[in-house]
Formats: sequence, structure tokens, C-alpha cells
Amino acid sequence: MIYEFKPLEWTHNANIYEVNIRQYTKEGSFKAFSKELPRLKDMGVQTLWFMPVTPIAQKNKKGVLGSYYAASDYTSINAEFGTLDDFRILVKEAHAQDFKVIIDWVANHTGWDHKWTKEHPDYYKKDPATGNFKIASGMDDIIELNFHNPDLVKAMTDAMKFWITECDVDGFRCDLAFWVELDFWQKARVELDAIKPLFWLGELDPIEHPEYMGTFDASYTWTWMHKTEDFYKKDLAIDELEKVLNQYELIGDESMRIWFTSNHDENSWNGSEYEKCGDMAKALAVFCCTWNGIPLIYSGQELPNLKRLKFFEKDEINWTTNIQLHEFYKTLLNLHSNNCALRAGHPKSKTQKIRTSDDAHVFAFLRKNEQREVAVFLNLSKADVSFSVVDGASGPFREVFSGQRRDVVPGQNFDMKAWEYLVFEKLESANS
Repeated sequence: MIYEFKPLEWTHNANIYEVNIRQYTKEGSFKAFSKELPRLKDMGVQTLWFMPVTPIAQKNKKGVLGSYYAASDYTSINAEFGTLDDFRILVKEAHAQDFKVIIDWVANHTGWDHKWTKEHPDYYKKDPATGNFKIASGMDDIIELNFHNPDLVKAMTDAMKFWITECDVDGFRCDLAFWVELDFWQKARVELDAIKPLFWLGELDPIEHPEYMGTFDASYTWTWMHKTEDFYKKDLAIDELEKVLNQYELIGDESMRIWFTSNHDENSWNGSEYEKCGDMAKALAVFCCTWNGIPLIYSGQELPNLKRLKFFEKDEINWTTNIQLHEFYKTLLNLHSNNCALRAGHPKSKTQKIRTSDDAHVFAFLRKNEQREVAVFLNLSKADVSFSVVDGASGPFREVFSGQRRDVVPGQNFDMKAWEYLVFEKLESANS
């Protein structure tokens, strides 16, 4: 069978907001989170990704509350968050406000007391030395499933169907997708897309696992994210960043990249984007929202949240009435949604470098779709810079944050503070 999956039209201008229900509110519930929908809608969020909503295994669990990623049942709700009806209502409310909803799907492994361990122990891999369930890559609170068992494949696919038919979700973020046989994802997608066309996001980096790219609509950019941290902390040359971007571009398929500066893993284990990339964090956020792909924002980044959220305990985000980066993200997300030049993975949207007189410090690029254009300048250095445009952009533009009109043409001079960013949208009159 030849698998030729095409992303849904709405995904090309999509953005994703990762929701950590446990830490989002004092209550840590679906009902409490639902009150945040209007704010997130105003910020320009389009797709809500809920971290796993299934109940957590108690045997060998980590910490007080355990890991979301150690399920005890694939077709039930974690009582910590509420009831199945509560989640159904939340999805309906989100849909009524034009959000899409995707859920985390952890196919590779379960917790030690998942109901299948008693009902269907043959669904699991066994440790050849002991005959016991196989621990998943050293993480002793989870055990691996056996996708060579056709009964397990059917049961897993049926469990995914449950969330489509019962809760009307719009897609899946597939945890550690490359740990699961590609053949499973391909067959599951055919069967599930027949019920409802879905968005499929795989947690994998296509540089390392390019064979998965024909099956998933979008994938991660771990290589880029780690390289940006090295760039900031080790004073690397911009060329090192460009080499990574070239690797992604050379993959050459129609799938899309997810660009991010934080997520649940990075925040909890490696630190916030400010801990990792300091003053460069906002410039990187601009990049994530304007480069060819789909921007991802993690719960609390709009505050911004500066602390590492505990993973296995209750550790509420310290929300205040002053959400400092609301307008920052609103500007970027609306630009990404409304300007076709920023369409992700679309054949008409092109990305090209803007050459400047100081390419050693300034990373500049143009996104273009027919007559629509967005020009981005990032000062990726700890020094103020003065430079001129050499080539790659021409015409009258409006800077989206200040509203200032500027000509972006060869010979035009610019001054930028350390780590500053400028984003220009070509004026409509120049497009006609």
C-alpha cells in the first residue's frame, strides 16, 4: 500500500498552544481551564494541544501525582482533571470559539498497572532476561507495548477512535512517535481519517527520522532548539544555525515543522527559554512564528513563566493580571494566521535570505507567497548593530510591532539593539 497523506488546509496557517491542565490553574481542572478560552482566543491561539488526559498508573509512579505519560487506561479520564463529560463540554466550548483540539497520544508504553497488564499481558514486550514487562528505555514507571501483536494494534486503534467518536477531537500529538513502528501509524491514520480528517503531529525530528515524514503532517525541531541554546551559550557563528535550517529544508517533503522555544519537557527538565537562551528568547519566538512552519507556545510563556514547572507534583503557574507578552504573541500569531506569505509547508510560500552588510550578526529572511511578503530581521548578537540591506527585499513595508512604515530596499540602513527583532509586512498598496 502506498501512503500519500496530505495535511488539512487549515493546518498551513495553524499555531499550537500546549495546555498543561495540572499546572494551569489552582483547581487543575477542565472546568477551570475553560475560563481561559476567551483570553487565548484574543491572543490568536488556534489549536489547543492537551497533554495526556487519561488516568495515571499508580504502581511505580513518579512523585506524588505521577506522570501523565504513564496511562492506566486509554479510554478514561484522569479524575484529577474532572470527568469525561467535563472534557466533552470543554471540547464543545473550544469548537464553538473556533479552536481546534488535539490530544496527546502515548502509544509506545503504559504504566505498570494499566488494565491491559492483567487483561492482555500479551500486548506487552517482555524482558528476555527476566520474563517481566520490558521497562521503556530506562524510565522505570513505564513499560513497552508490542506492536507486532495484531490484537494490540487493533486495540490501540480502537482506543484512538474513542476520542474521535466520543469527544470529537481534531487530531493527535503522538508522543515519541519514532519509538512506534511506522506501519502502525500509517494504518491507524487510514482508518481514523476515514472517520474524521485529522491533524497528525509526531514527536520526532525529521533530520533523525525522515522516514516518518510522509505519514505525519508535522514534526518537531529538536535539533534546531538544542543548537540555538548552544549558539547563545557558546557564542557560535550564525552559520551554525543556517546549517541546521538547511538540513530541514533539504528533507523536501510537504510535511511541516513545529518551531518552539519551550514545551513541557524542556521547561521541566532543562529550564525555561530564558534560562536556556536568555535575552535571545524573544527573538527566537519571532523566528518560530515567521519561519516556514507552525509555531508552538507552551502554557505560561505569554506571562512569561520563568520557573521550571514540576512534572510529577502540583506546581501552579503563577498567573498575574499583567500578562506581559499577550500582545507580543497576539501580533505574531495573527500575522502567521492571516498573511499567506507565512503559510507552512505550502508550495506557493517561499523562504529566501535577505543579505545585509552585517550577516555575521543579523539573520534576515523574506517569506513570500505571490504578492504577499513578510521580511524579518533578527539581531542575534549581544551587541548593538548598524547595517544596510544588500538584496533580498524591496518595497514599502510596515513594522508589525510599532506600526512604523519603512522602505526595505537595497541600501536602506537599520540600527538594532542587542537581540532586537524587526518584522515587516509589505503594504497592501505595494502588492497591487
